Amino acid sequence: MPHESTSSPTSTTAALGFCFADDLSRSAMTLRKGERTRSAIQVAVCKQLETVSLADLTIANICDAAQISHGTFYIYFPNRNALVADVLFRFSAFVQARMRNASREDPDDRPARAATYAYFQLFEANLGLMRCLMRHLDNFPEAQAEFWNLNREWLETVATSTANKLRKTGLDIKHDELMRRAYALGGMTDQYLAGLLLDKDPNMQPFSRDRQALIDTLTLLWERGLQS
Repeated sequence: MPHESTSSPTSTTAALGFCFADDLSRSAMTLRKGERTRSAIQVAVCKQLETVSLADLTIANICDAAQISHGTFYIYFPNRNALVADVLFRFSAFVQARMRNASREDPDDRPARAATYAYFQLFEANLGLMRCLMRHLDNFPEAQAEFWNLNREWLETVATSTANKLRKTGLDIKHDELMRRAYALGGMTDQYLAGLLLDKDPNMQPFSRDRQALIDTLTLLWERGLQS
């Protein structure tokens, strides 16, 4: 299997539907004009956060990127934080939906690997938004609550699925134990990908260039951590 760089988003990743800004743009094509303008503002935030830190993101940046006036901006959002919170709220649901779809559609019956690979691609294709989810959610309590709820729902699904599989082999691990493991493994994955893709830790780069090997490693940890 060919080696693939993990240093930046790829056109393949975007084409497969993992880029949230692209998904918003596609969805806006069928909307009425007012909703298209709202969507354009949301897309502008997504794209600006790829190159501008949250602290430096201004309404002027957003209006320029969306090609709208300040007055038009305030028709849709009362301030910058309300807009960012709305985008993060929607993005959280987008991430969970893509991971669920990937785990259900895996042809080799390895949902853990399919979901892990989907998460990697989502992380890679939405670095600005992922940076906000990882490091700035305290500023957006409603988006934070939604992210926590969706994360819990996803891990509940993982724990329940694992318990069902283990019972077929005669093993019975309590639900609370599986949830502890799932949260720990999820945090571990987030830290690894944040170090690799957000911080671009130079010490991680040499052994993280092979994308498939990286996904295999993370999947192995998930599978053994949950099922041992």
